[in-house]
Amino acid sequence: MAGLTHVSPSVEAAVIPAAPKRRFSPGRDALRRFRRHRMAAISVVVLGLLALAILVGPWVWRVAIDDIDFTARLATPSWEHPFGTDDLGQDLLARMLYGGRISLAVGFAAMAVGLFFGTVVGSIAGASKGPVDAALMWVTDLFLSLPQLPLLLLVIYLFRDGLKAWVGSEGGTFILIVLVIGGFRWMPVARLVRAQFLSLREKEFVEAARALGASKLRLVVRHILPNALGPVIVAGTIDVAAAIIAESTLSFLGLGFPPDIPTWGRLLYDAKDYLDIAPHWALFAGGAIFLTVITINFIGDGLRDALDPRKVM
Repeated sequence: MAGLTHVSPSVEAAVIPAAPKRRFSPGRDALRRFRRHRMAAISVVVLGLLALAILVGPWVWRVAIDDIDFTARLATPSWEHPFGTDDLGQDLLARMLYGGRISLAVGFAAMAVGLFFGTVVGSIAGASKGPVDAALMWVTDLFLSLPQLPLLLLVIYLFRDGLKAWVGSEGGTFILIVLVIGGFRWMPVARLVRAQFLSLREKEFVEAARALGASKLRLVVRHILPNALGPVIVAGTIDVAAAIIAESTLSFLGLGFPPDIPTWGRLLYDAKDYLDIAPHWALFAGGAIFLTVITINFIGDGLRDALDPRKVM
């Protein structure tokens, strides 16, 4: 047709810009996979709201945890006391908000202690060969075979008074409980990290770094350990839930925080004699522990699926 001109392919390529290539990011892909795990995504929102309520709640609900009102003794939930009161007329909502900070702090601090020692022991065992690996795994198996709850009770009973005299009642109890619970939670992490090391140290990228002259320390810190942290993060979420339950158990048995520190476990311990006439006292504390633990477990399930490239989501 007259007047029709064809544009050469080179001109078309110059006129029409190429679509930008999306860079692949393992972190972005893991986040996308995590979002597709509905229960994990919902659990993040629920746990975030619970943590926000615990942190901000005392500034909104300005009721002292030790205000005694015998006229409102064992009152059921109402506008004045949304969670009811205990046997001394103390507001349970204020005590729940205060105790939640301690319970969550114990859970995450004990998780950090367990992950630290477990990662160190597992890394040394996985990077070593011969007697060092055998000795560390023997110690790990020894700790795994010990009954944890009786030892927790024994250690706290023997050392809590001395530590309280050194750093105070609340601080000493917190340090002791965190160290004891974390000290009995590092063994599964150590075995997991060691297994990851044994698998990763024979991979091609590690052999390439070794051939280029990388030292053993550099191989561990820069190449093997970062690739072994995925399962460790998942194990850490399980440790948080286990630490919260362990602290609640110790408080329920009377060997946790002092009676004037209202942790969730301590609230359950105080409510056990009033289950027939004031069930709300135990229901709110037990419900908080249940909600926190189940959300953390769902988050751990989501992280496990998101960090596993073999799982299709």
